Amino acid sequence: MHRRRILQGAAATAAAALLPASGRALAAMAGDTDYPGAHWTPASASNYTASNRPSAYPVGYVIIHVTQETFTNTLGIFQNPAKQVSAHYVVRSGDGYVAQCVREQDIAWHAGNWDYNTRSIGIEHEGWVDQPSYFTNAMYERSALLTASICDRHGIPKDRAHILGHAQVPGTDHTDPGPNWDWVRYIRLVNLYSTG
Repeated sequence: MHRRRILQGAAATAAAALLPASGRALAAMAGDTDYPGAHWTPASASNYTASNRPSAYPVGYVIIHVTQETFTNTLGIFQNPAKQVSAHYVVRSGDGYVAQCVREQDIAWHAGNWDYNTRSIGIEHEGWVDQPSYFTNAMYERSALLTASICDRHGIPKDRAHILGHAQVPGTDHTDPGPNWDWVRYIRLVNLYSTG
């Protein structure tokens, strides 16, 4: 069943790419997401760059973030046009609920490095780097399913050279996801959930 949902999502994404820009905007407003397990919660259009990736820029990375905020506050920040920040997805701690805030074809402003923004999908995770209790089983599992789907759809290798922490982005002053993020577990889950 899970594989079928991912394939259906990939087919819907491919069909949406054939729509003119106005049609894509209407589809996005209607709640379509790139990942079938996500719920559309759009960021302000002032907080990302409209694009047509992967035609304009190849997508080769997934960047893992920790919000340093609550889930609800993070969504509010992304919806505030004065904040000038966004990510493609936000994963809630308690139950792994996934909100999509920016379409994958568009460039979210999450990495603090334009080159990496153009070539990556950003996933924020509710919590704080120094509070490992936020990194729940549900969060790891739902996030890994999401990352596996992104990697499969964009042909991204499922390894630590391509699934990066925000702290690994050149020029960043961020430390997330921090030392409490279990990378071994996360990469194992991403590979376990892969359909590719």
